[in-house]
Amino acid sequence: MDALEIAYDDTLEKVFPTRTSVVDEPRPIQQTTVFERVKPRTTVAGKPRVLIPVFPGTNCEVESARAVERAGAIADVLVLQTSSAAVMGESLRAFANRLDRSQALFLPGGFSNGDEPDGSGKFIAAFLRSAAASDALTRLLDERDGLILGVCNGFQALVKLGLVPYGRILEPARDLPTLTFNAIGRHQSHLVRTRVTSDRSPWLSLAGAGNIYTVPVSHGEGRFLCPPETLKQLAENGQIAAQYVDESGAPSMDVRFNPSGSMEAVEAVTSPDGRILGKMGHSERIGAGLYKNVPGEYDMRLFESMVRYYA
Repeated sequence: MDALEIAYDDTLEKVFPTRTSVVDEPRPIQQTTVFERVKPRTTVAGKPRVLIPVFPGTNCEVESARAVERAGAIADVLVLQTSSAAVMGESLRAFANRLDRSQALFLPGGFSNGDEPDGSGKFIAAFLRSAAASDALTRLLDERDGLILGVCNGFQALVKLGLVPYGRILEPARDLPTLTFNAIGRHQSHLVRTRVTSDRSPWLSLAGAGNIYTVPVSHGEGRFLCPPETLKQLAENGQIAAQYVDESGAPSMDVRFNPSGSMEAVEAVTSPDGRILGKMGHSERIGAGLYKNVPGEYDMRLFESMVRYYA
């Protein structure tokens, strides 16, 4: 039997790898639990509105909008057009106007602009760096205490902008955190387990630090890397929101549990105040009977937490 398993697993291992070299196992991040929640300075009459921009290559807007509305918020889906400079300008103005009427921004997953040029999230980041978009982001965060969520491709854009983990747009620099190609060298798409290590983010107020969730992943560039001293500071600040864990609940570098080979098994990161959350796992891709014969808790109640923030 062992010989058969080796023959089955190893014949094409060099061509289509299923394993990576396991480095030292990561340490569990100390849990951060917040008992006093900060509320926004502005009040919301009725349901909070969440802007979901659809960039060329975005492919998760439908389930994202469904998850937002299921939680009791209003999903405002905006398809951005980029066929010419003039049309792009109109899209920028529409984005700024719609964001000014929203309480939260949700950057969904996908492969924006085909993950070109040479890396994921760059198109979204370039769009949001424009004066009109960045000014609207500043008004959302600084004047209305708004929230931002980036999942997968959206997380990649937030990291490239500096909004995660620094809470503000920064110029690119060599020593900033990044999300790069998976250690296994190819796209990964399956169900993994993540443990909430910090619930300081308003997005995670109902998730509960220490709880483990089953979450679908689908990405080729989800490997979180940063200087060791930066990671240490993020952990001490409670900004590491979730880690990939194995069947025993321990953080792991095993590709079966940590699909990207992310350092210290990092799956989700927040801004210093927690109002901006980026995560690789698609917590919006859930529904009754959607996944068969895979046990676990799927609903992190991200969007219910967002609605509660404005209640």
